[in-house]
Amino acid sequence: MKKMEVPLLDLKAQHRVVKDRVAAAVAGVFESQQFILGTKVRECEEAIARYCGCDHAVGVSSGTDALLAALMAENIGPGDEVITSTYSFFATAGSIARVGARPVFVDVDPVTFNLNPGLIEAKITSRTRALIPVHLYGQLCDMTAVMAIARKHNLLVIEDACQAIGARHAGGNAGSIGHYGCLSFFPSKNLGCAGDGGMVLTNDAGRAAKIAIMRAHGSEVKYYHKTVGGNFRLDALQAAVLTVKLDFLDAWTDARRSNAARYDRIFTERGLSGGMKPSVQTPVSVTDRHVFNQYVLRVQKRDALREFLRSRGVGSEVYYPVPLHLQECFRNLGGKPGDCPESEKAAAETLALPVYPELTDEQAVYVVDCIAEFVAG
Repeated sequence: MKKMEVPLLDLKAQHRVVKDRVAAAVAGVFESQQFILGTKVRECEEAIARYCGCDHAVGVSSGTDALLAALMAENIGPGDEVITSTYSFFATAGSIARVGARPVFVDVDPVTFNLNPGLIEAKITSRTRALIPVHLYGQLCDMTAVMAIARKHNLLVIEDACQAIGARHAGGNAGSIGHYGCLSFFPSKNLGCAGDGGMVLTNDAGRAAKIAIMRAHGSEVKYYHKTVGGNFRLDALQAAVLTVKLDFLDAWTDARRSNAARYDRIFTERGLSGGMKPSVQTPVSVTDRHVFNQYVLRVQKRDALREFLRSRGVGSEVYYPVPLHLQECFRNLGGKPGDCPESEKAAAETLALPVYPELTDEQAVYVVDCIAEFVAG
């Protein structure tokens, strides 16, 4: 089999499609010399609010700062607890810790890798203020169950939808169901800007106003501060890039979904998935519209497979090798191996394959054939 280079992500291929429109949009910002907030940011906020089915969207500097601003807007801090998944990017729990609250970790569902709602209530105490479900890899957590628990216990819900813009389930869009939804526009996301960027979604005008204040050092009127916020503003340049790329998002998402379905088919044709003893477990979609920010396998000898793929020119990634309850910085919380067995197992067995929109048939077949070669060897 002839060696082929298949990167985990090819942003240059995406850029070739949009570069002329992006260049014109960026040039327009330079002509205006309005780089901080302003018209371009408002246009971007309105467009993404419509796309996500929310009444309000407030642009911020990153997905991390979206989470942080939502927590700050609700005055969550020392003495409070926030329940979230232990299997997620660090920012989910890091934002809780940064406001001085205590992250409380819950294990995941072994099929979707999303927060297991059946384990939430056992973690609720008199100090619990909020839930942060994570829509991991591009499909929604069971928000029907999460919202029912939140209503029962009068808890705030902040959706970490940083990997799931455009995902839908049971009529709800990712980020539009809870009290807040948080988006990331990191370049590798399905909708990525030219650096860091994020957005907070909400259907509550009062909450949107609070986020707008929090992103500007806690100031509603310049130089007058009733609270302490941060410098969480979305740059106009990033907003201009995002507004252009939003027009392409559905096509890119459809391509990702097609690529995932193609992988599923090829793995089945090669006899690697399905059956009594599959060599790999392919992703299971329980969401009406899974947007495949990642295509994640379960596989034995994961690290050896990753090295083998690297030797064959295939990019891959491990999301995430250490669950949050076992991170060194959270040692004071008392987490230990065995506390969240499904997350720990996922951390040892999962591997993400290239699924970017421009992935070709030839590349996809090559990736699967490399895995078949590894399994056979």
